[in-house]
Amino acid sequence: MESVTSNSHDIADTITSFSSKPEKIIIDTDPGIDDSMAIFMAFQTPEVEVLGLTTIFGNVSTAGATRNALLLCELAGCPGIPVAEGSSEPLKGGIPSVADFVHGPDGLGNVSLPPPKEKKIEKSATEFLVDKVSEYPGEVSILALGPLTNLALAIKRDSSFASKVKRLVILGGAFFALGNVNPAAEANIYGDPEAADIVFTSGANIIVVGINITTQVKLTDEDLSELRDSKGRNSHFLGELCKFYRDWHVKSDGVCGIFPHDPVSFVALVRPDLFTFKEGVVRVETQGICAGHTLMDQGLKKWNSNNPWSGYAPVSVAWTIDVEGVVMYIKELLTKP
Repeated sequence: MESVTSNSHDIADTITSFSSKPEKIIIDTDPGIDDSMAIFMAFQTPEVEVLGLTTIFGNVSTAGATRNALLLCELAGCPGIPVAEGSSEPLKGGIPSVADFVHGPDGLGNVSLPPPKEKKIEKSATEFLVDKVSEYPGEVSILALGPLTNLALAIKRDSSFASKVKRLVILGGAFFALGNVNPAAEANIYGDPEAADIVFTSGANIIVVGINITTQVKLTDEDLSELRDSKGRNSHFLGELCKFYRDWHVKSDGVCGIFPHDPVSFVALVRPDLFTFKEGVVRVETQGICAGHTLMDQGLKKWNSNNPWSGYAPVSVAWTIDVEGVVMYIKELLTKP
């Protein structure tokens, strides 16, 4: 029988740490409608302290992600949260493609918002990540919701970065399932496969949540109506954002509702007890028709010789999910006054 662990690190210790003091987190993000939901959830969670947001291309350009991150901090009543702008292109260069057909040209479902009052900080995302992790070694967790370019650059900048991060929770990959960019690849990993392979082989304490897990969770039209009509601090705004996102899901997947990819990944950070995880080394294909494909060595076979998976530290891949529990937790946070 295959071995499935509840986590590569003891969940009881994780929950205990939450109960004793808030966990410091940085959110690396490309907001993004479902990113917006996850960011608001983080601000509504007393168990975490958001040290800052770092931005990356993906759902929008990096500049657009920075604008949206600043706006979301203001809407959440946290305008002083540092927002550091990240790389405008993947490691190999070139103009990144953005998912405006999913999230709208502005990344926020074409909801008209004024420019943010606050400005991004002078430090780049890479500088901010390295400095904060060095300031609080072993205390900062990172929630990575977009392509992993900023994280790869941080690893390149500081060889001790990976070992000093408490946990790195990544939304990305499609483990033994179809991708959402093409049959081989999920969007975040496809956006910078070279960066993803650097991160997955860095030795950091990594939890990765693939779309094979997040697409098991759906917020239905009924759930979205409940959210929009609730007394949650930003629920009406999120309800408006989700109209565009929901319509795309109908056209793309035939789903009357949305897959809340980023909120599910945030839940994996704060409520890992709602998931089980399987350990294995993960590599990313960086070229050809399978660029962006994530493949885990499940440890089911003893190889006769070394291969590209040999010698790297395993990561924890989300394997099963308590769908009802996760939906309830997402709704609880998003409808919180």
